[in-house]
Amino acid sequence: MTPSPFEEPPDTQWVGEEAGPIVRPYVLTRGRTEPTRGRFDLITLAVTIRSASPRESGLDPECLAIVRLCHQPQSVAEIAAHTNLPAGTVRVLLSDLLDQGFIVLQEPHSETDMHDERLYRAVLDGLRAL
Repeated sequence: MTPSPFEEPPDTQWVGEEAGPIVRPYVLTRGRTEPTRGRFDLITLAVTIRSASPRESGLDPECLAIVRLCHQPQSVAEIAAHTNLPAGTVRVLLSDLLDQGFIVLQEPHSETDMHDERLYRAVLDGLRAL
């Protein structure tokens, strides 16, 4: 029997010793490289507003992990670090979760007024002190 041209020979399959088969990021996003909705900077915060159980949600394991992680506000960068996924992949998955009503986005609050001249003077004074 001739092997299918679509099957990789067993010695070249992508398998992690501990993790099992490796799933490439574009498979998780179904080939999409951009979010369909929302603005996702690395510092944009995602917060879960609706919990998901594996049985009723129909979500992939990666999306379920993100929903669980975001019960406390998490930035895109933090989510990528916790899930070991590229930030671009996380952005697409967050967009899907936003569309399905599992998360909301929050822009981080600025701690200081960037137009405050006192801030710039303090920075300059600190640099001069070096």
